[in-house]
Amino acid sequence: AGSLGDRFGRKGTLLVGLTVYAIGNGAASLATSTEALIATRGVMGIGAAIIFPTTLSIITNVFTERHERARAIGLWGASTGIAIALGPIVGGALLESFSWPATFVAKIPVALAAGALVAWLVPTSRDPEAPKLDPLGLLLSTLTIGVIVYALIEAPEAGWASTQTLGLFAAGIVGLAAFIGWERRTPEPMLDVNIFRNLRFSAASLSVTVAFFALAGFIFLITQYFQFLKGYGPLETGFRLLPVATSVAISSIVGTQLAVRYGTKFIVGGGLVILSIAYAWVSTADAATSYLEIACQMILLGTGMGLTSAPATESIMGAVSNAKAGIGSAVNDTTRELGGTLGVAVIGSVFASLYQDAFKVDSVRDIPAAALGPAQESIGAALIAAQRLTEAGAGGSATTLGQVASQGFFDGLQAGCLVASAVCAIGAVFCFAVLPAHPQPVPEETPAEAAAA
Repeated sequence: AGSLGDRFGRKGTLLVGLTVYAIGNGAASLATSTEALIATRGVMGIGAAIIFPTTLSIITNVFTERHERARAIGLWGASTGIAIALGPIVGGALLESFSWPATFVAKIPVALAAGALVAWLVPTSRDPEAPKLDPLGLLLSTLTIGVIVYALIEAPEAGWASTQTLGLFAAGIVGLAAFIGWERRTPEPMLDVNIFRNLRFSAASLSVTVAFFALAGFIFLITQYFQFLKGYGPLETGFRLLPVATSVAISSIVGTQLAVRYGTKFIVGGGLVILSIAYAWVSTADAATSYLEIACQMILLGTGMGLTSAPATESIMGAVSNAKAGIGSAVNDTTRELGGTLGVAVIGSVFASLYQDAFKVDSVRDIPAAALGPAQESIGAALIAAQRLTEAGAGGSATTLGQVASQGFFDGLQAGCLVASAVCAIGAVFCFAVLPAHPQPVPEETPAEAAAA
């Protein structure tokens, strides 16, 4: 989608994305089956994939001076923090006041209003060379990413060493090799793969991947922790995520300015160090942990996230020309999504393994299979099963089931957060070693070179 915006115009592409997103939300509100809901969510995903890289490429073309661009990208990153807060709060309020279709209906007027503002205020821009489409590059990149994402999502269920998982990863590697080979051969590639030789682009992209790997895995676990172990409702959970959202917003704005002044290497690397410390701290949480301590953990986590993602994004966008801003921002967004998918898959797999191991104790032998089976699938199902056992008069079995499930949850939470902490620490070491602090100065042309050019 980013490359299409470069070729056909970013403003028009953004309007198309907002329209597709609005249609997807409208269709989702009318879904009557799980399959239909998943399909309409896919339509929303396509709309979002058009919107996200286009917004960043427009910002890059409007703000061409580095200090201005850094400030704008910081605000762009801050909007992510605001969305982290508003999404659960508004969604929780709609769920408690109306029903789940309302969470989709409410986004339609927002998308339409955004579209009207874009049509009114956003300037048009595109790649002045307007290269031809690269259909094979588009197809190969889409198939490759699709296969890899599907492999990651299904790996915890199928097994990381299963024939299916290994076969899908092999297919993804073959597709990636074919994509790189084609992009290096075609005269007008969708993505100039030589850009990855620029460490301000590639190392920053990896930093974003690491940050979202840890964040997505954390959100996967902390949402369950709030709702099942702490007993918070959807709206209450949304409000209690405000510390992480606010700190992401503030540190995104501050982080880009600090990166311009003191160097991207130190700010992004420092952000990853803070993330590593934050996840290690979260791993100590248990049922008795106070919300005040949890809030402090989230503030530290959000600060590390903002200092990592927004300055790394500024580095990525500074490494590509304004004409290719769409594809540069698309790579930035793709690393976020792949990192997040990988985080949920890996951290979720570690969590699930330890959670299920907790049930391998003698004390659960007397629990009916009808309750034990679902309980081993998730903490939510375990608590429901325990409640039904209590209603059936089996209070002792209900207590045992609740204790075993709770212990398994915290075993998995601890291990998952420690994995996230370790990945962030490794990413920080890599960042300090490889990511350049500042852009390389462009040598000035001599009059003879200028004449020759």
